[in-house]
Amino acid sequence: MGIEFVSPIVIISTAAIFVGLERVFPYDKGQKIFRQGFWTDMIWYTIIQSYVLALVISAIIRWIDASTQISRLHLVSDWPIAVQVLVFFVTHDLYIYWFHRWQHHSKFLWRIHEAHHSVKDVDWLAGSRSHSIEILINQTIEFLPMTLLGAAPEVPLIKGVIDAVWGMYIHSNLDVHTGRLQYVINGPEMHRWHHAKEITEGGLNYSTKLAIWDWTFGTAYLPETKKPSGYGLEGVDFPKNYFTQHAFAFRPLEEGKSELERSK
Repeated sequence: MGIEFVSPIVIISTAAIFVGLERVFPYDKGQKIFRQGFWTDMIWYTIIQSYVLALVISAIIRWIDASTQISRLHLVSDWPIAVQVLVFFVTHDLYIYWFHRWQHHSKFLWRIHEAHHSVKDVDWLAGSRSHSIEILINQTIEFLPMTLLGAAPEVPLIKGVIDAVWGMYIHSNLDVHTGRLQYVINGPEMHRWHHAKEITEGGLNYSTKLAIWDWTFGTAYLPETKKPSGYGLEGVDFPKNYFTQHAFAFRPLEEGKSELERSK
C-alpha cells in the first residue's frame, strides 16, 4: 500500500486517538468535544479549505516549476529519503518560527493570523483554523522547494503527515509533562500559552515543532504551576461563520492603538 493511501489513514487514526486521550487526560477539564466552532473548523477549514488550497498550491508550484525547470537539476534526488525529510523539516520549521513571530508584530500580517487565535477552546482540532491566505503563503513556501530541488515524491506526503499530526498534538487538550524534552520538541505544554488570553501584545512560544527556536531566540515561556485563564481574542467580536471570518481580516485598520495590541 502506497504512502498516498497510508497518510490519510494515519491522520484520521491519530485524530481519533487524540479525541480519546483528551477525554481521559484533559488539561482543561470539562472541555466539550463539540465545542463552539467545531463544525466550522472540521468541515470548512479541515476538509473544504484544505482540499481547495491543495489544488491551488499544486497548480502554483507546477507553474513555477514549468517556468524555471529547476527540478530538472535533481539537486537532492540522490539523498536518502530520510535525509530529505529531515532537511525540509528543520528548514521549514525555522522559517515558520520567524514568519509566525513576524505575524505577531505586524498589524497587517496579524490580520491573517487572527483567525487562528480566535478559538476559545484549544483542542486537537483548533490548529486547523487558519486563514486561507496564511496557509497559501506558508504551504507554498513549504512545498515549492521540495519540487524545485527534486525531492522524492514521498517527501511532501511524509512532511504533510508530520505537519498534520504535530499540529493536532501541540493544540491538544492533553495534560502531558515531557520534562527536558520540551526544550527540544514543542508540545501542548508551551503552545497553549501561545493561545492564552493573558499573553501580551507580541506573543510568546512561536515554535511549531521544534521548541529549540523559542529557547534559542528568547521567546520561550513555560511557567511551572500557573495555568492560562482562558484562550481566544480579548476585546474582539470575532465572527462565527467561515466566510465572515475570512472577510473580517479585511476590515479597515483603526487609527491609534492597533488591533494587534487590543486583541493580544
